[in-house]
Amino acid sequence: MASPQGSLEFGGPLGAAALMLVLPATMFHLLLVARSGPARLLGPPPYLPGPEALWSPRALQLVLAWLGLQAALYLLPARKVAEGQELKNKSRLRYPINGFQALVVTTLLVGLGVSAGLPLDALPEMLLPLAFAATLTAFVFSLLLYLKALVAPASALAPGGNSGNPIYDFFLGRELNPRISSFDFKYFCELRPGLMAWVLINLALLLKEAELRGSPSLAMWLVNGFQLLYVADALWHEEAVLTTMDITHDGFGFMLAFGDLAWVPFTYSLQAQFLLYHPQPLGLPMASVICLINDLETIPTATGRQLLVSGWWGMVRHPNYLGDLIMALAWSLPCGVSHLLPYFYLFYFTALLVHREARDEQQCLQKYGLAWREYCKRVPYRILPYVY
Repeated sequence: MASPQGSLEFGGPLGAAALMLVLPATMFHLLLVARSGPARLLGPPPYLPGPEALWSPRALQLVLAWLGLQAALYLLPARKVAEGQELKNKSRLRYPINGFQALVVTTLLVGLGVSAGLPLDALPEMLLPLAFAATLTAFVFSLLLYLKALVAPASALAPGGNSGNPIYDFFLGRELNPRISSFDFKYFCELRPGLMAWVLINLALLLKEAELRGSPSLAMWLVNGFQLLYVADALWHEEAVLTTMDITHDGFGFMLAFGDLAWVPFTYSLQAQFLLYHPQPLGLPMASVICLINDLETIPTATGRQLLVSGWWGMVRHPNYLGDLIMALAWSLPCGVSHLLPYFYLFYFTALLVHREARDEQQCLQKYGLAWREYCKRVPYRILPYVY
């Protein structure tokens, strides 16, 4: 069952080890520069935080309490139970489709908490220790997942995460669908705690801006609205995630655990972080143009909602990726064009989707063979028509 060394992704064990250092370092760099005066994406951070700025027992308690809340909401009665893709042993796992319900309940609980005096606007000052606690949690969680996979049957292992190298397998994940009873850890983490923490951090930044300046700016409202719509859409169409590469192909290791629990909430909220410390003037005409860009209904998003008109799939192989890049641009434009920092998500997501598209190509070639080659001849462009 071991993967041949020539097929290892992400640069093999050395690349995996480097990414486990580079990704958290990048996240902390972004958190530091977002609040600095120059806000230089490519410059050094204004300072290096000491242990006292990173470690906070209260922050760890908040992270664990948040995960506990979302885990409890995962166990709510589901509006639907869906079956996943067929596994090696010809069985299909069952998944509760109740992510949107969890979002609604979370929203009500946060609203009640704020009305009762919950100091949500204090959250922006805790982003560094919260990010550190989330990163620590992801490392420990990944270690437990790796140890659990050591006793998993061969049929439960992921296609690419059982190379025999502990560093690589720890990063990519050995077990495809780690579960305890019916609780699926990968499916739970994929959309729920990270995405909802993202919009919660955005809301906290909006409330902090209202406290500092009397009211939230139009730019802050747009960023919050766009990203809340994206998260709500993803959770409403939660069943679509069951067909993604993350669920059907990748194991659950540090790559996905850190991405879901730390990278998503603390880097995807970068635009709102930037706007809190670097307010940007935005008039209604430009805001209207940005809304039109975000609301284009000719391309589907990766959340699974089909918004395309017939013909797009005949122009590019992955119009859903193009839709995500257009939305990423719309999320960044409210921050103006004076800094590169708010556009980090766009740059990162472009690289991510190009890499993922290459992995998709390989999977489709293995699955469809000559039929896929013929499709590629008829549709030569991958993401952007006439460019790539």
